[in-house]
Amino acid sequence: MNYRKILYSTLLILLIAQVNAGAQNKRADGYMGIWFRFGEPGEFGYKFSGGLATFSSQHTSMAVYAPEVQKTFFVYCGTAAPDTSHIQIMISYFDHLTHRVPRPVIVLDKMGVKDPQDNASISIDRNGFIWVFISGRGRTRPGYIFRSNFPWSIDSFKMTYSGEILFPQTWRMNDSSIVMMYTKASKGLELYWTKRAGTSWTDPRKLAGFGGHFQVTNVNGNRLFSVFNVCPDGNPDTRTNLYLIYTDDSGQTWKNIDDKEIQTPVCDIKNAALIHDFMSEKKLVYIQDLNFDDNGNPVILILVSRDFKPGPSGEPREWVVVSRRNGSWNFSKICNMPHNYSLGSIYTTGDQWKVIGPSDPGPDKYGTGGELVLWTSNDNGQTWNKSVNITSGSSMNQSYARRPLNASGEFFSFWSDGDTKKFSRSHLYFTNDKGDKVWILPYKMSREYEKPERIK
Repeated sequence: MNYRKILYSTLLILLIAQVNAGAQNKRADGYMGIWFRFGEPGEFGYKFSGGLATFSSQHTSMAVYAPEVQKTFFVYCGTAAPDTSHIQIMISYFDHLTHRVPRPVIVLDKMGVKDPQDNASISIDRNGFIWVFISGRGRTRPGYIFRSNFPWSIDSFKMTYSGEILFPQTWRMNDSSIVMMYTKASKGLELYWTKRAGTSWTDPRKLAGFGGHFQVTNVNGNRLFSVFNVCPDGNPDTRTNLYLIYTDDSGQTWKNIDDKEIQTPVCDIKNAALIHDFMSEKKLVYIQDLNFDDNGNPVILILVSRDFKPGPSGEPREWVVVSRRNGSWNFSKICNMPHNYSLGSIYTTGDQWKVIGPSDPGPDKYGTGGELVLWTSNDNGQTWNKSVNITSGSSMNQSYARRPLNASGEFFSFWSDGDTKKFSRSHLYFTNDKGDKVWILPYKMSREYEKPERIK
């Protein structure tokens, strides 16, 4: 008899009961984003700081447009009150018919955890049930999986799983399977995947582990792609190189861009998944987003830096789009960026591609984020032009502009703001597909449903 497994199962049952009996499923009083800063400030501020409700690129997707009900469902790192800073995982939606939002629902109160690495991602299954995957760093601060009790509803959620899940990214495949890509903290950050079989998840399978990795994933048809970098010696401040690997059989086999099968776990820094050797150029790579062109080829948005510290030492920090053309990788620069963690998202529709993110400096020139800009390319990402200043004259930096899955109409990108130097309130915003309108989500709500205020 496996007493250890029995003990673990018993503890899990008790944990599920405790979580489901807590603050979970209660309504919040408004849209209050989390404020956070990492480490101690240097000469030019924190490594990253400010409003981090939509942190990070590895929590994908954080929003999903559901045409069946014409709503964009989204999750974010919220907080209980303006003067506190521990996180609550929130869920809500924007109703594209009524242009209203409800009071957000607390999926889970993290009870003192302040780190937005414990943020969540969202997925909707073919029956309309909403799944929330909550990140947790290590076994002592586990991750969780919740499922809505009713289709297309955020009224209540039930916890279905607890375990070692960091940066969950979950995708529905064409064969109706669900694959979750995620990370474990062991010898650095190592990449894993699991597949939902019936009512449970298969045993985790390691995808890559040769120092440490940050990944962004996405699915096109029945092809699931992972784009990742490497952190030599497990140090995230040394992140470099760019790799791509994909599966078209729900993880049974993995291949590189040339369809050559790759043995997993990938365990060598020089391998067939390598797109470009940035290490030899002494450059750092921050992966921001992954999308696809009309032919199903991957389109990757990265930031290339010269130093992990904020300030002039990392300049020029370059926003770069990596795409396929005539069987080769193409690298096109959009512009210089103010900060390593100034994150944006890329949208691809026909020949016109768009990137939304904080590419202009904000009130804190060297702080996380800045002013949001819409960039466009009319030649499949070869050249880029600044089209719209989405925000300007902001009192605080805008950060972490995120792309909803199936982004539609008015809720095309959403983000938060915050003071990068000291604790502040953090509001949440969204813009439309043209970037010429901006709405702010209600910070305090007096009614069950309210219309976001248009501020541009």
